[in-house]
Amino acid sequence: MTSKPETTGRDEAGRFRKGVSGNPAGRPPGARHHTTRAMEALLEGQAEALTQTAVDSALAGDTAALRLCFERLMPPRKDAPITVDLPPMKSAADAAEAMASVVAQAAAGEITPGEAATMASLIETYRKTLETTDFEARLKALEDRR
Repeated sequence: MTSKPETTGRDEAGRFRKGVSGNPAGRPPGARHHTTRAMEALLEGQAEALTQTAVDSALAGDTAALRLCFERLMPPRKDAPITVDLPPMKSAADAAEAMASVVAQAAAGEITPGEAATMASLIETYRKTLETTDFEARLKALEDRR
């Protein structure tokens, strides 16, 4: 019984042709690799004992175990709240003043350059929103006059 190469995506030797997947739909969502499933089966019911062993090792001075425990207890923060003094932004024109404030605070070392870049991005997004809202209101006023 031989399959047709053009319907299976395989060549005459049975290998997949370049660029043709044997499973075009891909792995189903939630499917786990067999190695992962095997490891989970081995560790099932042992989580408490393993955790206690890691804690005991950390308390005994094992720095790798200590690092592991701290990483699980307090993962590194991706973002932290910051306080930035900004003037009120009621129109798109106010964005220049807000940007100047952010630049001044970054230059003074009150906020980091990364924080300043994030704030600049937020100000720009807000400016675009104000600009779009203003444009929409002016367009509606023009249409209503007709």
